[in-house]
Amino acid sequence: MKKTITVNLGGTVFSIDEDAYDLLRVYLEKIESHFTGNADRQEIINDIEARIAELLSPGNHSLSHAITLKDVEEIIVIMGEPAEFAGETGETGEPVGSPAPGGRSRKRIYRDVDNRVLGGVCSGLGAYLSIDVVWIRIIFVILALIAFSGVLVYLLLWIVVPPAVTTAQKLEMKGEPVNIHNIGRAVREEFENVRKNFKI
Repeated sequence: MKKTITVNLGGTVFSIDEDAYDLLRVYLEKIESHFTGNADRQEIINDIEARIAELLSPGNHSLSHAITLKDVEEIIVIMGEPAEFAGETGETGEPVGSPAPGGRSRKRIYRDVDNRVLGGVCSGLGAYLSIDVVWIRIIFVILALIAFSGVLVYLLLWIVVPPAVTTAQKLEMKGEPVNIHNIGRAVREEFENVRKNFKI
């Protein structure tokens, strides 16, 4: 008989086996110590916890039971170990920070609210299709001038397509793996952009 613990991870409550809890706690402590000294450390850790909670949630995982040691081990493979992203190389000579097979992110369509003119539909489509956003905007303007259909399609997409709010969603929008390295890099870049904009 195993002891089960209730934990709050990224704002979501989970039941987790004691051995899985111990492994997850050690893993999160490693992440915290890896980002020690970063001004944006807490935001990075919050985003990583939110991503782990997303991976463990019933919608992305077939969990009708408590989280097991195997579930946590799978999460660690997807997210990567903090030491892997310190520029070290593995036995094969390749950087160990490259995404694991399970760590590849599928590209998803979101509205890019960071680079929007109106609702972020065009910039989101540009990121999803890997096309310069200027071309997408030109297409929508032409469609709007020809038959007003561009406006209707834009409004429909604005309603249907969710905005990329979290760091994980922004990475998925670009088709980048959602792992510790990319979350940390994205948060640092966002922090630098804010500093530049406010000239801090």
